[in-house]
Amino acid sequence: MIDHSTEYRPPTAYLLNMQGRLAISLITRAEVLTGFEGRERQLARRLLDRFPILIIDRPIADLAATLRRQNRWKMPDALQAALAKHHKLKLATRDTDDFPPKRYRFVTVPYTI
Repeated sequence: MIDHSTEYRPPTAYLLNMQGRLAISLITRAEVLTGFEGRERQLARRLLDRFPILIIDRPIADLAATLRRQNRWKMPDALQAALAKHHKLKLATRDTDDFPPKRYRFVTVPYTI
């Protein structure tokens, strides 16, 4: 989501290709909005509003705690992973240091830079 705001085209192509099949977390929303102010922030909100939000509830928090302990992830990463695993979704990320797709089958790398 963050890469979509750059001049690099693969992030936008990925979002368009996956239209209607993507959801975001509140973590993703907060991370994206952090990078914008003024008019750009309004545009970012309009884009983010197009995606369903995956809610962090008690089962997600419990799974995130387990995943954090097992993988030594930071809590935001553990929560993102827990959401994907709980909902049987793919986690789309370029963070192959924390989420190597060969190790974690729920991870997909949509493009590289």
